[in-house]
Amino acid sequence: MTLRIVAGSANRALAGSVADLLGAAPAAAAVERFPDGELRPVVDGLSGADVYLVQPTSPPVNEHVMELLLLVDACRRAGAARITAVMPYFGYARQDRRGRPGQAIGVRVVADALASAGTRRLIVVDPHTTALEAICAGAVEMLTAVPSLARALGDQVPEEAVLVAPDLGAVKLAEHYGALLSRPVAVVRKTRLSGTRVVAEELVGDVRDRPVVVVDDMISTGGTIEAAAEVVAHHGAVPEVVVAATHGLFVGPAAERLSSARIRRILVTDTVAQPAASGMPIAVCSVAPPLADAIGRLHRDEPLDDLLART
Repeated sequence: MTLRIVAGSANRALAGSVADLLGAAPAAAAVERFPDGELRPVVDGLSGADVYLVQPTSPPVNEHVMELLLLVDACRRAGAARITAVMPYFGYARQDRRGRPGQAIGVRVVADALASAGTRRLIVVDPHTTALEAICAGAVEMLTAVPSLARALGDQVPEEAVLVAPDLGAVKLAEHYGALLSRPVAVVRKTRLSGTRVVAEELVGDVRDRPVVVVDDMISTGGTIEAAAEVVAHHGAVPEVVVAATHGLFVGPAAERLSSARIRRILVTDTVAQPAASGMPIAVCSVAPPLADAIGRLHRDEPLDDLLART
């Protein structure tokens, strides 16, 4: 089978970088739009191909999810032999359980829709839920950007630095960074008041007079990072916190919150396309190399063991 890369509109630059690394020209794909907003993707030249469809479901999440589903169907109808959805950022992954009766489990709905459309396998990067593989009917390859981010941090992590998990859910992630960088870990305990408001209440670990790197899987409104920066400052950490996260959504009040003098640098990956100018001290580390490596191995039916996320 011929390897073909199909780019959705959510992050064409990342899809192009992946294709370049693989030496595979992206397949012709376009997304037509009707006056009422309906999408109609069109793809060509995929008969008998091993197709990898690159489309993170980043904001606007619903539009990108719908585009992905229609692209999968278009690839299937164009004769693709097998279709893998490459979703560096998986929107709806936070909806993996019910908080109260009557709530939907969004991640299951999206996973079922992808399987129904014709997706054989998913490739995701640091999904918000480690239960994604159990939720999805098809195969899921969960890659991690942590080694790439740890290398990119470089001299931003001096010997006396502390890796800080901004909540209990990020403890394993912080421990992964800590193991790669040989640095200790501290943990902030937080309470979420709403989708945009967070209160950080206490810190477990010693950060006094030490540089801090706050690590998380994603940054949405910036509330969790802002709260963590306030807590470590209260406990005497060196000013100007460094932040590292795989997915930089930066929605709502994020720019205002993270332009604070307390935040010296924010390192994210390109799982989500970043604007050229945001006012925030953002640096971007590309996930194109590990994605291209994974796609190449899957195309050749080789194992991915050393690329997969820890669970």
